[in-house]
Amino acid sequence: MSDSINPSHSTRDVAAKQADAPVGAMTGPAAGAETSARETAKGAGQILLDLGPVIAFVAAFNIARRNDPEGAIYVATLVFIIATAIAIGVAWLRTRKIPPVLIATGALVFAFGGLTLAFRDEAFVKVKPTFVYLLYSAAIFGAMAFGKNIWKMLFEHAFTLPDRVWRILAVRWGLFFIAMAGVNEAIRLTQTTEVWVNSRLFVGFPLVALFMLANLPITLKNIGKS
Repeated sequence: MSDSINPSHSTRDVAAKQADAPVGAMTGPAAGAETSARETAKGAGQILLDLGPVIAFVAAFNIARRNDPEGAIYVATLVFIIATAIAIGVAWLRTRKIPPVLIATGALVFAFGGLTLAFRDEAFVKVKPTFVYLLYSAAIFGAMAFGKNIWKMLFEHAFTLPDRVWRILAVRWGLFFIAMAGVNEAIRLTQTTEVWVNSRLFVGFPLVALFMLANLPITLKNIGKS
């Protein structure tokens, strides 16, 4: 899951930009495609930013466990905290703002990671993803209860979709995050620490990627509609 919240451009803003564009500049669908390509590139960079701390966590664990199997999880947790802090710093340098999602995720990493190191209890870092997924789901459904759509707020700067589609996507992702919390709990409670750590990279992210692909048809079918 892993994204900044940027104000969306209104139709009037887009029209004004097109009116001021020089003759021969791309407008309409071509301009939209170019904008979508730029946003996709930004999104790819953000995915790498999100993936970095997890890669560091998994790598640190697998390296440390060669010499200290019992203490590897604590070494990896410290590396995870540092990598998350670096990711937040990079996000700030790129945009001069820290996305609310990254703030919330970072706070949980620091809290649960700190508890793990303070009490030498790996249960804290293992349960952290469950809390993150449930937080995402609660934010989505909580906002919908008040007539707001966080999913639209996050991505409307990149895509124009009908409100009906935004609602469908929000509900799907809200339910998906609940399912992912269940997956983490199942692995945490039934598997070894080694399996759990590696699942963060080799199970969690592939499932998110597959779910993103599963939602592409409805997105592409309705993109540009209002």
